[in-house]
Amino acid sequence: MNKHNATKAATPYKIRLKKGDNVMVRVGKDKGKTGTVIAVHPRDNMVTVEGVNIVKKHQKPNRAYPQGGIIDITKPILVSKVGLVDPESKKPTRVGYNVADDGTKTRVYKSSGKTVKEAQASRQGGK
Repeated sequence: MNKHNATKAATPYKIRLKKGDNVMVRVGKDKGKTGTVIAVHPRDNMVTVEGVNIVKKHQKPNRAYPQGGIIDITKPILVSKVGLVDPESKKPTRVGYNVADDGTKTRVYKSSGKTVKEAQASRQGGK
């Protein structure tokens, strides 16, 4: 356990992004790049985005990598550095919630106010 995690409470953050969302990086070395969210890490307040924050790792030979060598790994990035892409304007925007009278919450784009189409539901055949 490193110093950063030792002082922090283990309560997860409330992340408004989900796996399968199309996001754009707002700041940092990958600014302007877009990608799909591969994984969400609520305890660390981070998301892993496909093709963003790629680092090189010096891998010793093991069963998974018998040759060893230098491999590319996608590392997580802070949630505050990415924004959900609005499909109409093609720009990153923040995410909010609308609560209906029956208690259901729907995600909305803060810039346009329109509802977010669930990427996961369309990929898995409406599950």
